[in-house]
Amino acid sequence: MQQILDKYEISILKIISSSDKPLGSWVIESRLKEKNIEISTATIGRVLSKLENNHYLKKEKNKGRNITEEGRTAIQKAETINKINFHKQKIDQIITSELLENFSMVIQARKAIERETVVLATKYITEEELDHLEDILKTQKIKSVNNESIAEEDIEFHKTIAKASRNIVLESLYNIIATFKQQSRIFEDLREQVNSPYSKYHEMIYKAIKKGDELLAKNIMEEHLDNLMKDVLAFWGRYKNSETEE
Repeated sequence: MQQILDKYEISILKIISSSDKPLGSWVIESRLKEKNIEISTATIGRVLSKLENNHYLKKEKNKGRNITEEGRTAIQKAETINKINFHKQKIDQIITSELLENFSMVIQARKAIERETVVLATKYITEEELDHLEDILKTQKIKSVNNESIAEEDIEFHKTIAKASRNIVLESLYNIIATFKQQSRIFEDLREQVNSPYSKYHEMIYKAIKKGDELLAKNIMEEHLDNLMKDVLAFWGRYKNSETEE
């Protein structure tokens, strides 16, 4: 996820936010040095002007600058993005690793989360969200017939269910683990290589949710991810065999 502030902007905003009075460039430079951040006075001036233009800071005549509410919000957003990017890097290290066994950890995590989100979604999903799932299924069918990638739709389908659960913690966990496009595309390529055909699981999950059958929705979701696990293990077996033959 693209950061909204660079490291100097975040540091300067934090320094000003921690002060109960306006701060000038020389004080900010001194505070930065205390944090072992070397930056010229000219650069500080440019950063301050940019932050002020973005309404993150407000100039108090000749006293210096104070942080605004927009500035405090920007800090919170920047820190959230850093956390998300940190977790994304960890997951990407797993997904891009040559050790394909690690795929199973991702699927296990998804299974633990998604069997809960689908149950809650069955309770709380709106008609608008049901219509959205149906539209996703229609697009998937068309793309499948045309041998086009359905990675985007795969992500959107599960993401919609997570949102419909009305549990922001589970939704956030799902978004961290399973909404990276690279991950979904890798799984899609993997299924193709083990000749696992496009399944009807999404349609079955949708029908169970629409019917309001929580247990059925949970069981189908688990079976859906269990089959994905089988595909991973099948691909891993072929990969190991090919290494042995070489």
